[in-house]
Amino acid sequence: MLRVAPKFFTTAPLRTISPFACRSSLRSIADSAPFNKIRIQRDDDTAFDAYVVGKNNAPGIVVLQEWWGVDFEIKNHAVMISQLGRGFKALIPDLYRGKVGLDVAEAQHLMDGLDWQGAVKDIHASVNWLKANGSKKAGVSGFCMGGALAVASSVLVPEVDAAVAFYGVPSSELADPAQAKAPVQAHFGELDNFVGFSDVTAAKALEEKLKASGVPHEVHIYPGNGHAFMNRSPEGIKRRKSMGMPDEDEAAVQLAWSRFQSWVTHYLTG
Repeated sequence: MLRVAPKFFTTAPLRTISPFACRSSLRSIADSAPFNKIRIQRDDDTAFDAYVVGKNNAPGIVVLQEWWGVDFEIKNHAVMISQLGRGFKALIPDLYRGKVGLDVAEAQHLMDGLDWQGAVKDIHASVNWLKANGSKKAGVSGFCMGGALAVASSVLVPEVDAAVAFYGVPSSELADPAQAKAPVQAHFGELDNFVGFSDVTAAKALEEKLKASGVPHEVHIYPGNGHAFMNRSPEGIKRRKSMGMPDEDEAAVQLAWSRFQSWVTHYLTG
């Protein structure tokens, strides 16, 4: 579990809002993207909303949210992923069931309350939905909290064909990366200070676990970059700066997307 400065643990009232009802200042390329809202049912009859963008018969990628929820930034990432190469079908499962954290305290509260095993079941159902709806192969990618879940899915969801994680490692209670069954690519910022979750030590420990698993893997560390360095929308940059993450490195972002594209193209379109 991610542990941060004590001020991040302040409990704040949660605002239940539509994932697409961003405040007026939260404008992004995703605002005009043609997302389709769908309803997915798990094997245990639990149902949840998900949001799909991209080509119908393209390889599928489940895109997993940061601790904020399904907000403007994860939608930006899904749109970007859907447009890479010859195109992918990106699916965002709503792990928070409509709740979105609008500040750090809310986001921490939401993540602390997440049923991680239930989230894995959501991912499993999402992968199965993609494969039942035109995608011959399906991968999982995620950011921060979603990055940890992406790694976990490579261990716990047999139908996953490849995973890409950005700055997140699952707890040992959730999943042991040494038991990964799908290829894993992972990205971390050198200056990330979320100790045990996405700092350099955690990244190197993940690499050792993946070596032990025997699956194809890559672990990339980006010099001079902190946590959430992929968030490049104006609103995302402002939010990162407010959290003490002032670094801006567009070259690192483009390099990471290039590596991401090569990975998912190789394992999902071959």
